[in-house]
Amino acid sequence: MLVLSRRPGEHIAIGENVVVRVLSVKGDTIQLGIEAPRHIAVHRGEIRAQIIAAMEAARASAADPAAMKRLLESRRKDS
Repeated sequence: MLVLSRRPGEHIAIGENVVVRVLSVKGDTIQLGIEAPRHIAVHRGEIRAQIIAAMEAARASAADPAAMKRLLESRRKDS
């Protein structure tokens, strides 16, 4: 892990296309601005964890034919 110190107004460049700017520091809260191309996903850590959990659940249910059948049947009822 690379650890850097930055002040408000300063930034960090990641690769060719991503810039992380320190916008403000208030107490123990830091406000960051992230500039990245639209094709690069940028998520808060807790949101990324939810996405990974959902993907793992979907992968597990796809491996279970009965679970896939129940999912498809429930979607038909909702339509």
